[in-house]
Amino acid sequence: MDTPAILWQTFIDSVQRADWLEWVAVITGVISVWLSKRENILVYPVGLVNTMIYSYLSLKAHLAGEAAVNVYYTIMNVYGWYLWSRRIEQSNRPVWNIRFNTSAEQRQSIAFFLVLYVILFASLTYLKKAFWPGAIPWADALASAAAFTAMWLMARKKVESWVYWIITNIVSIPLYFVKDMSLTSVYYFILLIMAFFGWHTWKQKANSRTANA
Repeated sequence: MDTPAILWQTFIDSVQRADWLEWVAVITGVISVWLSKRENILVYPVGLVNTMIYSYLSLKAHLAGEAAVNVYYTIMNVYGWYLWSRRIEQSNRPVWNIRFNTSAEQRQSIAFFLVLYVILFASLTYLKKAFWPGAIPWADALASAAAFTAMWLMARKKVESWVYWIITNIVSIPLYFVKDMSLTSVYYFILLIMAFFGWHTWKQKANSRTANA
């Protein structure tokens, strides 16, 4: 059997072994990204279900960085839910609107991402040696740092959040495949496609608001 056939069979076997909990996480994750693209506040309660399940599944797969980021997602889902629900009393319009980072905010978000990556990489390298030999520090840290940054920016409705979601999804596809969670790899592939559409939609909305300002 050649290499592509072996990889395909490995993928099929892994999907067939996926339990109901992983299926629930995948379905709620896809729904939450679709809701975020539409700027629908239900992204947060649906996202809470997804992140709590993936916190558990990531720990089970020795992906400590992904587990940490899902705990962070859970906290940020509550924070984002609060921010998105705030309204201007006179007009009942949302306080936060979709917009681009300013130059200063762009520098801050890049610095936030880089500092997080260094911290996570160092922490995961230690955990790999001490507790989790199955850890993959560079990839787990990269996916996690990008996801931390994406969630922080999304709560504030920044277009650039989608760029970091794209990075997270690209890295997570092979990361979960090698951890025998092929269903989750497919999930991240779907999220990657949706992230490009979300990025395009939010850019249009931000440009439209800028033009009408």
